[in-house]
Amino acid sequence: MRQSNRPTQLRVAGLNIQPALLLAPMEGLTDRPFRRVVRGLGGVGLPCTEFVASEGLIRDVPRIIAMARLDPDERPGAIQIYGRRPESMAQAARAAVDLGADVVDINMGCPSRKVCAHSGGAALLREPQLVREIVAAVRAAVAGPLTVKIRTGWSLDERNGVEIARICEGEGADALTVHWRTRMEAFKGAMQPERIGEIVQAVAIPVVGNGDVVDIPSAERMLDSSGCHGLMLGRGAVRNPWLLKQLACWLEGAPVATPTMEERHALVLDYMQVLEAGCHTEKGALGRTKKFCGYYTHGLPHGGPLRQAVFHSNGMDEVRGHLARYFEAQAAREDRGNEPDSSDNLADGA
Repeated sequence: MRQSNRPTQLRVAGLNIQPALLLAPMEGLTDRPFRRVVRGLGGVGLPCTEFVASEGLIRDVPRIIAMARLDPDERPGAIQIYGRRPESMAQAARAAVDLGADVVDINMGCPSRKVCAHSGGAALLREPQLVREIVAAVRAAVAGPLTVKIRTGWSLDERNGVEIARICEGEGADALTVHWRTRMEAFKGAMQPERIGEIVQAVAIPVVGNGDVVDIPSAERMLDSSGCHGLMLGRGAVRNPWLLKQLACWLEGAPVATPTMEERHALVLDYMQVLEAGCHTEKGALGRTKKFCGYYTHGLPHGGPLRQAVFHSNGMDEVRGHLARYFEAQAAREDRGNEPDSSDNLADGA
């Protein structure tokens, strides 16, 4: 039986997001090829592009436009924009809608030094008046669903997430995604969903919980301890692209399947193939593959040697060779019931 307190859908303005599971915008990771592969597995209620610079979007910079593009069947889909000039953010929001965005999301949570150095992303949390102006400008520019992604503050001494959330709501945001950490905490510390709960209690619009949701127990804790209305998955979904489907099944009370090593191998090969078809050069596809594998292989047995082999590869076929040897060895181990085998040449073959 499905638990009655587990959200299976999320209503944002007039848009119904089902399941209530969002794929986070992550630079260099949640590109169109990755989103396409994950959507094929199921469980994605709303995918979001990598965050795109508002100034680049309104100047029609080809690389930025490519990052903002959604697949024709990627519906509903969100485009996330960032910047600090309200007029540019408004123009970028209109451009995002023209590109097919069902949801425009404003990035006020990215902890990247590069983004924050230009006073974008999480740096905006230190400027509540500018937050007000940006959200108001974007709200006036677009009629469809508008969301804002924030953290709970800049630092533990400047934890003003409730104030920022109320400003966003007051200026017309339809929903918020809240990462429980502050910007200065980056990706450190143990999950504290109670911080998100403070914001859930402070606003009337839906709040999506984000940060360290990597499996069913952490999803359950996030929902129960924060009272949030949905979940956004980031690094956990890159390490385990089946996570959204698994959580969707769990929310519905359906059986949850675990991917085999053979399925894991097939997925990374599919991703690489889609990358090669979409990238202009092998170097571009190789760089994306290496970044993806850096996440995807965490938690796998003997994943360290495999990562090193992939990182030092000079071409896509070389990566495929390392992956083939690794996954064949691990599939054989699965067949043997995970018994150790000294013949598995992990240092050389993975």
